[in-house]
Amino acid sequence: MDIQVKGVLGTISYDGEWVTITKAPVGPKPAPVRIRAADITGTRFKAGSLLMHGYVQFVLPGSLAAGEKSGLTHGGRPPYEDPHSLSIPRKSNDAAEKLIAAVEQARS
Repeated sequence: MDIQVKGVLGTISYDGEWVTITKAPVGPKPAPVRIRAADITGTRFKAGSLLMHGYVQFVLPGSLAAGEKSGLTHGGRPPYEDPHSLSIPRKSNDAAEKLIAAVEQARS
């Protein structure tokens, strides 16, 4: 099982055990962030709409989820610098829902 979600500035993939968030470089090339599904304590998903991008975010033990930024360009999404989240366009909503469901199932 390999689920891939195309984000606004990167991708999230899930292979059944690991979630990998790869962001497009803004400045120096960031390394992909790999998270074991069993280590995730929570997930947050906000569907993208016609006017605003949504996001997928993973919460890990001992870390607070980055809050949503306000304003026209960030419209209720965590900041780009948050390594555990990725903004997604409306067309990726279905894939993101499948990924969240698979991760949630792996957690339980």
